[in-house]
Amino acid sequence: MSFVFPPPVPVSVPITGRPELFPVHRIYCVGRNYEEHAKEMGFTGREPPFFFMKPADAVVVVPAGATATIDYPRLTKNLHHEIELVIAIGKPGRNIAAADALGHVFGYAVGLDMTRRDLQNDMKKQGRPWCIGKAFDQSAPIGPITAAALAGDIGHAEIHLQVNGQDRQRSNVSKLIWNVSETIEHLSAAWDLQAGDLIYSGTPEGVAAVVAGDTMAGGVSGLESIRVQVR
Repeated sequence: MSFVFPPPVPVSVPITGRPELFPVHRIYCVGRNYEEHAKEMGFTGREPPFFFMKPADAVVVVPAGATATIDYPRLTKNLHHEIELVIAIGKPGRNIAAADALGHVFGYAVGLDMTRRDLQNDMKKQGRPWCIGKAFDQSAPIGPITAAALAGDIGHAEIHLQVNGQDRQRSNVSKLIWNVSETIEHLSAAWDLQAGDLIYSGTPEGVAAVVAGDTMAGGVSGLESIRVQVR
């Protein structure tokens, strides 16, 4: 087989304690999946889950114990952090029942859903897709994936983010409106999930802007933490 130009190197994420890499297929994100974050964005209640996507090459790998860097993106003047538990799918499926969903999970990681909030809000006002606000280059930093069996009680894990050493976001995964199993059930009703899919499960309250020079440090209990500096 030949190509008109060399194909890109496959996007992959390291796995804690293993030499193999996790190849990324698609990135799905859940919108407004913590009640307090929904309120701070002007919404309330347990609304049906909704999803948006990022390209696989939006991934920025944050090695264990290291600080990754991302560029302050073009066009925006209001770049927001959103710390999230990321679900790594290891077994494909469609119409997966919530009771069976965890059998499709390979592991978990800590991620950031970086958002050009001003552009997203402008698209909302116009009734247009959010892609320009969410699916831009370097918008999906992620730490190493921890196998599900080693991740502990992920459903009750603490989740937090500090910027320059100051608390911005702090909550618990148990406060997800749609938990991991329910999210997989709803998502797999709309798309065939594939091994290699990543699901950014939503962010708690406290989202706010970062600027060039800021360092974000975030974590979920039982998983490798991440540090990302904006340049």
